[in-house]
Amino acid sequence: MATRRIINTEKTILDKDDDDVSTSDAGQQQSSDTAPAVPMDVILKLLAFTFAMVIIPIGSYFVSVNTIFRGNSTYAGGLAALMANVVLVGYIIVAMNEDQSDQLEAKKKGGKKD
Repeated sequence: MATRRIINTEKTILDKDDDDVSTSDAGQQQSSDTAPAVPMDVILKLLAFTFAMVIIPIGSYFVSVNTIFRGNSTYAGGLAALMANVVLVGYIIVAMNEDQSDQLEAKKKGGKKD
């Protein structure tokens, strides 16, 4: 048979994990990094575009259905879809510009070191 028998002197994975935690805490204090993995400006941009993705299409629909298109909800829905795409393209452009600015800063730092 191709089964493996656990010997009493062997430790299981759970036993090893418990021992590793207790020995590392007793031996030395480990510092924990509580800084966010994503910068705050990126989170704020994402929240702003999320808010815009909800508010702008719905707002444009309700504003235009009775004022611009005089009750034609098909055209108002089309305008709302167009505005959602405008917000999406805007987010893509902002994300691409941010990525390019990061690359330019890295080039400048690399050029100054030489």
